[in-house]
Amino acid sequence: MRKPFVCLTIVGMSMMACSTPDQGTQTTREKFQVTQPVAIDTVYNQDYVSDIHSIKNVEIRARVKGYIESIHVDEGKSVRKGQVLFRISNQEYKGALLHATAGLKSAIAEAKTAELDLQNVKKLVDKNVVSKTELDMAKAKLDALLARVEEAESEEQSARLKLSYSEIKAPFDGIIDRIPNKIGSLIDEGTLLTTISDNNEVYAYFNVSEKEYLEFASGNKEETNRNEVSLILANNEEHSHKGYVETIEGEFDNATGSIAFRARFANPERILKHGSSGKIRILKKVNQALVIPQKSTFEIQDKVYVYVLDGQNKVQMRSFVPKLRIPHLYILESGLSKNDKIIYEGIQDMKVGMQVDPQMVPLRQIIAQLEQQ
Repeated sequence: MRKPFVCLTIVGMSMMACSTPDQGTQTTREKFQVTQPVAIDTVYNQDYVSDIHSIKNVEIRARVKGYIESIHVDEGKSVRKGQVLFRISNQEYKGALLHATAGLKSAIAEAKTAELDLQNVKKLVDKNVVSKTELDMAKAKLDALLARVEEAESEEQSARLKLSYSEIKAPFDGIIDRIPNKIGSLIDEGTLLTTISDNNEVYAYFNVSEKEYLEFASGNKEETNRNEVSLILANNEEHSHKGYVETIEGEFDNATGSIAFRARFANPERILKHGSSGKIRILKKVNQALVIPQKSTFEIQDKVYVYVLDGQNKVQMRSFVPKLRIPHLYILESGLSKNDKIIYEGIQDMKVGMQVDPQMVPLRQIIAQLEQQ
């Protein structure tokens, strides 16, 4: 009676043993979207800090000493070339001019008298009434008086010029800056009266590295808008007029390793002022750049990583060197190739060594979706 019981037990155990492998084959792998780096032609913006200068910006200084009698313009106002800005007390300079004019007239009169004397001496010499020595003396006297006339003319011109300096005029069309000295102020020669700026156009100066300079210099010179740049204002708005790079300085700064560029911008609305700041934005092209989605990456300390799949679809962590960051994408410098399979979605759930079921999504499709967002 005990044998059948033993046989049944053995059969049951053998059946259980046979069913165990079948249950293991039913294990499923989790699905994750996977993509691969792709080479594309793209563009990106490069920004540079810039200083803005008026095309013309000069200091208006007094050239004579005196009191400010009148001010004919207000701070921040537009002026035209030749417009009177200031008048300085000029009684002293008027008197000096009158004195110089009188001296000139006196010198001219003396010279005319000496000329008549010379003519009389010539006649007497011709008649042998006086010697030639008298003639030479008369000529020398006339030469001296003619020199005195020239000296007097110079003194009169100098006095007239000083008198003209008492009236200060605008050297060109522009905007008047602050006026530190008011009516009645005693000023010396060289005192700063104001500054005038022509802001119809402005210069924007910015520095670039030697590498960027070489890229610019070796760029396609046949491109129509190769030198075109934009100006981003302090409020992050773009200036309404495009500019262009018109000159590059002749040498690099040894301290910074950079070289200065100068761009010119139209400014008919006078929005830009001398001394303001902004950012020069240059559109740059990159051909056949190898890219990956930023969404696939994560950072640990100062390195950037992605999860990649090996030949058995097991997850591995790999660092790479990004060359540039553009919207939604990284341009690769090194560390990854076109053949690498990168986890695109769900990297927060990844663990090194996991075996996954990859769902391949072309990166170009991902880029198109990102651009539509």
